[in-house]
Amino acid sequence: MLKERISRIFRHFCGHSLDDFTSFVSLTRLLHTPVDGASLGVGRMLFGLMMMIDIPEERSGGDLDYRWGNPRDCRFPLFNFLAPCSLPRMGIIYGVMWLGALGIFLGFKYRLSCLMFSLPYWYVFLLDKSSWNNHSYLYGLLGILFFFTSANRFCALDTTRRKEVPFWNYFLLKFQFFILYFLAGLKKLSTEWLSGYSMTNLGYHWVFAPFRVFLGADLTDLLIIHWFGFIFDLTIAFFLIWQRSRPLASLVAAAFHLMNSRLFTIGMFPWVCLVEMPLFYSFDWPRKILRKGSSEKKPQNVQKTVKEVTRKERSTARWILCYMALQFFLPYSHFITKGYNNWTEGLYGYSWDMMVHSWDTILISIKVTDKTNGHTLYLEPYAFSETDRWTKHADMAVQYAHCVHKNLIQGVAESQRTDIDPENVAIFFDIWCSMNKRFQQRVFDPRVDLLKADWSPFRETKWVLPLLSELTYLRPRMKEITEDVLSWSNFTDIMFIADYPGLQMENYISKDLDNVTITCLDGSIKVTSEDSQESVALLPQQSLPLSSGIFHSVRVMSETPACYMFIYQNRTMKHLTEEGSLPAEEERPLLPIVAEISHRLENFVKFCMHVGNSLLYEIYGVPMPMRI
Repeated sequence: MLKERISRIFRHFCGHSLDDFTSFVSLTRLLHTPVDGASLGVGRMLFGLMMMIDIPEERSGGDLDYRWGNPRDCRFPLFNFLAPCSLPRMGIIYGVMWLGALGIFLGFKYRLSCLMFSLPYWYVFLLDKSSWNNHSYLYGLLGILFFFTSANRFCALDTTRRKEVPFWNYFLLKFQFFILYFLAGLKKLSTEWLSGYSMTNLGYHWVFAPFRVFLGADLTDLLIIHWFGFIFDLTIAFFLIWQRSRPLASLVAAAFHLMNSRLFTIGMFPWVCLVEMPLFYSFDWPRKILRKGSSEKKPQNVQKTVKEVTRKERSTARWILCYMALQFFLPYSHFITKGYNNWTEGLYGYSWDMMVHSWDTILISIKVTDKTNGHTLYLEPYAFSETDRWTKHADMAVQYAHCVHKNLIQGVAESQRTDIDPENVAIFFDIWCSMNKRFQQRVFDPRVDLLKADWSPFRETKWVLPLLSELTYLRPRMKEITEDVLSWSNFTDIMFIADYPGLQMENYISKDLDNVTITCLDGSIKVTSEDSQESVALLPQQSLPLSSGIFHSVRVMSETPACYMFIYQNRTMKHLTEEGSLPAEEERPLLPIVAEISHRLENFVKFCMHVGNSLLYEIYGVPMPMRI
């Protein structure tokens, strides 16, 4: 009786019999059951359309000259042997990728179009880890999955008389979105997210205005953004599978993704999720709309016919199971790729963590020292890269150091400088970050020469300084102190710092600031200032005023990490405000839809010009114009 009841519940939930999953043969038979390919065809068409918009936007097709035009720009490829082609050839690669997306949209030369999109996409994707977004990998995976399906049997130029596709065509795509949501929910099952430290102050955004009326900003941050976000990701795929909850779940998911499109700069990701949501509905819903048919009253079960399972079908089922296992394994494979683990686990910080971690960087120092004569240079951190994602990840830091070294050699050769030997230098990074409202602290050991630093994908990186988790307990107190200091005036501010024993922070206090004090919170520190001949030791709760316009240093003297805070007032901002010289902030429209559409059209026009200029250069040798 219990087995029959479970079987009824399972069939009621997803429309399949539990017996279909009790053996490999029955599962293979289910996966190869013919079903209508109409919904799949619409999903294919809309995916192609989204990628046609994405390529000039998030793939930087409209700014090809900025993205790939300067050979001195530093790249962060996943594999060091990968390198970008020349700008004209990159333009042609982008053009092929866009034509592939167009072919997917039209269903023309379908499998060739999938290859034309997917191969250039993965090439561009693997060229630069610093440009990866939460789900940049998703588009490449969908391109490959669509290649193996028969999604060109509806709404396609090269459609055939056959209307049916194997059920696994739907199953695999729906599994990809299921894993996207479900694993994002599992990753949010952490103290960081559930305590509300990941996305602070987001509750002040206008999309949460109705919630703020009843909850206030702080509770909106905690209950709506963090707790509801966790519950949504963990459960929404199950509600989309169940037919009774599917309409309401679709509305909630649509609202969720539309809000995300307003909150974050994440490209076409919310829209891809929206347009692929109908895959969870009946297989033939587009034909019903075209026939003006009535609504579906019963769940559309897959009607199976008992037949022998062929060797090819068995092989396909095995590949599907392997793919599913890989998708479950990769988000938890960080015990293998230890070299990519820093303060967070994973290859590029986002991984499958779905914005569980937020960052605030206050200092990026690049010091180049000639090992022969001791001469030291400090480089502009953004000289060779517009992104600072390399500051949080050891693999990218090593790549950036070697890129800086290569550019330094070339620059010294061109300028014929004699005060530094670029072949015999050491490069040190001193980078200070805060993760999830913790203390600002160093990411890497500033005493390690990054040109000689040991790094491997499969070994722990010793020169990454651990996150000072032992000081996490102070976060509530930090919040209380911050709220108190900010209440003094509109011009006061505060900064929390933590550092390791024996290390020293050197800091310059701008002349714009006054009433600067340093207060020790835990451990012990020694403060040395340019205007004083003596160093002052501070214990917990002891403070010291500091002069502006000079350098000072803070050394940790205790045997354990120490933490301290700076409190200061922005004198210039106060003066401008009192004089009425401070320009008022320009009010931004809540829904700048017209401006966004205009921007997308402008990007598309620029993209077409870049591709056209690339073709002219490669075919006729016409010089390719570049913006500076």
